[in-house]
Parts: sequence; structure tokens; C-alpha cells
Amino acid sequence: MENNLSWSEFEKTEMRIGTILEVHDFPEARKPAYQLTIDFGIEIGVRKTSAQITKRYSKADLLDRQIVAVVNFPKKQIGKFMSECLVLGAVGVDGDVILLAPDFRIENGLRIG
Repeated sequence: MENNLSWSEFEKTEMRIGTILEVHDFPEARKPAYQLTIDFGIEIGVRKTSAQITKRYSKADLLDRQIVAVVNFPKKQIGKFMSECLVLGAVGVDGDVILLAPDFRIENGLRIG
């Protein structure tokens, strides 16, 4: 894979820790997904997004779980829903997503660097 980023390009990506506050089904999505409400702390606040993570995670599994997300992408309209961040995960061959998360509970909004 030869698509090298410069360090300054990488630094523009705002990956932050957030805690999932709400999880709702997203029946309008083309592929099975949840709508998530995530708290990124005082500086960033609460953001919403959708995530195709229904294969591995139940709604109960996700509540109060800390995750890693990119918070500085442009908002994206998905049907009638506006996505305001991108939750990060490793995607397997069959589309199964494993969320990226801290090993220990930490402050919401901390930057990944």
C-alpha cells in the first residue's frame, strides 16, 4: 500500500474519545445500522452518527461504552439523519466491525495522537 501521508496531514485528523449516551435502531438505513448519540466532553459536546455495527453489538452492549471517533469530517446526510462524526473500527472481510476503544475509562474528548 503506497499512499503515504505527511505528518501534518495526519495531525489534521481529530480522533477523540467519546461515550455512547443513546442507541436507536436505524430502519431507514440501506444496511443494518444504529443511530448513536455520543458525548465528546465539554469542548466538542454531543454528536450523532450512524454505524453499521449490528452484527457484533446489541444496543445494550453499546450504552455507556467509550469509543474512538473522528470529529472533524464534514457532516453527512444519511436519509433523514445527519451524521456528525465517524466511529472507528476494524472491518473484517464479512463486514463485521470491531470498535476501537480505550482499555481504561478516560475523559471524554481526549485526542488520539
